[in-house]
Amino acid sequence: MPTFAYPLIGISLIFLCTTLGALFVFFVRKKDISPRLNKVFTGFAAGVMFSASFFSLIKPALEANATYMPTWLIVVISIVLGAGFLWLIDKIVPHFHTNENKEEGLSTKRMSKTSKMFLAVTIHNVPEGLSVGIAFGVALSQPDNAALLVGALLLAVGIGIQNIPEGAVVSLPIKGETGSSFKAFIFGMMSGIVEPIAAVIGLFLAMQIQGIMPWALAFAAGCMIYVVAEEMIPEMTSEGHDHFGVWSFIVGFVIMLALDCIQF
Repeated sequence: MPTFAYPLIGISLIFLCTTLGALFVFFVRKKDISPRLNKVFTGFAAGVMFSASFFSLIKPALEANATYMPTWLIVVISIVLGAGFLWLIDKIVPHFHTNENKEEGLSTKRMSKTSKMFLAVTIHNVPEGLSVGIAFGVALSQPDNAALLVGALLLAVGIGIQNIPEGAVVSLPIKGETGSSFKAFIFGMMSGIVEPIAAVIGLFLAMQIQGIMPWALAFAAGCMIYVVAEEMIPEMTSEGHDHFGVWSFIVGFVIMLALDCIQF
């Protein structure tokens, strides 16, 4: 397969999987997702993202050769910067969390509740797209290492798998708010458009600026870990101790781990 086909397939896949998940609104009669199913979806997505943060991003970042400062220090600083970036976005961009019935970000009355629900998921898709793009950028900058290309593609597959339930999670509440399956589908699909955009940006930066490779990988990991810790873990463990979310987290974690360890 031509080298350029790997990032093309991977970046397209993460968007198409979100779109596939958004299609659930046409087949599910309920206008909201059940708490138990929401835990399962959220736990699985959190497991995939948490596993990818370590094995697909932090691990290769630690293996990079940096002469100007210890690599571990670069990784530590970048993770904190990534988490801080998402925290700042949370504080600035108006968005609405349906599971908590809570609004965050700067207060504004010019945006509808539906738009804020849409933004709540969209801004958290940025690190997923960045991680995939950076992984492909690093791989393309080292053309003799085919394993990196395959690893980046498998990362995209893992992110894509968790994007399917994520597309449903964002679309169904919007269906309940607007009463329209078609509008909910469009919002769900568009929530994923930020991922290929972020992926292309990450790919370009990683290819053009070799020195930022460990910084970029760990920054994307910090963003993803922030999303998992700040939003997904509380959501998957809310309302009782039935452990559906916890076991879904473990399943997502080991699936992503297995994908990352596959050798070709």
